[in-house]
Amino acid sequence: MKKIAFSLLLLASYGSATAAPRIFVTNELGNTVSVIDSATNTVSATIPVGKRPRGIGVAPDGREIYVAISGDSVIAVIDAHSLKVVRTFSSGEDPETFAVHPNGNLYISNEENAKASVYDPKTGKLLAEIKVGIEPEGVAISPDGSRVIVTSESTNMLHVIAIPEHKIVANILVGARPRSASFSADGKTAYATSEISGEVKKINVASGKIIGHMPLADDKAKPKDIIPSRDGQRLFVAGGRANRVFVLDEKTLDIIHQIPVGKRVWGLALSRDGKQLYTTDGASDQVSVIDVSASKVTAVIPVGKSPWGIAICD
Repeated sequence: MKKIAFSLLLLASYGSATAAPRIFVTNELGNTVSVIDSATNTVSATIPVGKRPRGIGVAPDGREIYVAISGDSVIAVIDAHSLKVVRTFSSGEDPETFAVHPNGNLYISNEENAKASVYDPKTGKLLAEIKVGIEPEGVAISPDGSRVIVTSESTNMLHVIAIPEHKIVANILVGARPRSASFSADGKTAYATSEISGEVKKINVASGKIIGHMPLADDKAKPKDIIPSRDGQRLFVAGGRANRVFVLDEKTLDIIHQIPVGKRVWGLALSRDGKQLYTTDGASDQVSVIDVSASKVTAVIPVGKSPWGIAICD
């Protein structure tokens, strides 16, 4: 009997370890989250969450999915196993995007209140508030958890905030309407997109100096998400209404590929092994799957109405 129980335990462990990652997508106008099985590239579940879900993230242990419900001014918490909303907590007015710190706390941009808020998602407790510029949106946390960047769209700035002090240590003027930011793997470099000026900036985090600049050379390019490749050689940029993902050389910011996807590409997520890039194509109600090595779309997955944010749970 013990032998059978042990075998079942091994099978359960093997199954959880080898299960394909799931892709969670917020559908802003559908008020739902679509769950995609990455093994089949099909939607396996649709979860009602509330009005205007946008930003989305995964707990460090993978057990919970967090969703910014802008229309309800809450964060919805989804159990990753049952795929049910198990609780919500107030997040300040109009949460749009957020990032999950390695310690599990959420750093949230509150667009209407010109501040960033820090919450413990387990208790829903507000831990800190940081005044930033007008219309904060993008949030990125350095790999070591010592810095957070918040972009302020109407102030045209990146605010670099020290953790755990929660004090602004640099205000960096960038192009018009910065939307998103990300860090390099070593945390020494940051990258930011500017929607109106249609450009990408590269920043030395320690000095706060801009060390690279690349216009996307397309009047339709209104870039949103930006993420580095796993090998640190390339940057992937969601081109918005250019309906393309721009692939840039990380060192020079030269454009090396342009990958056609659906209409108004917005959110990006990269698989753990760096082989697949997933995009939310908001005006096409779909997710595109890109083979990174081939720089081409290999699958298109219909989801809900106006997909916005995307996160991988593996």
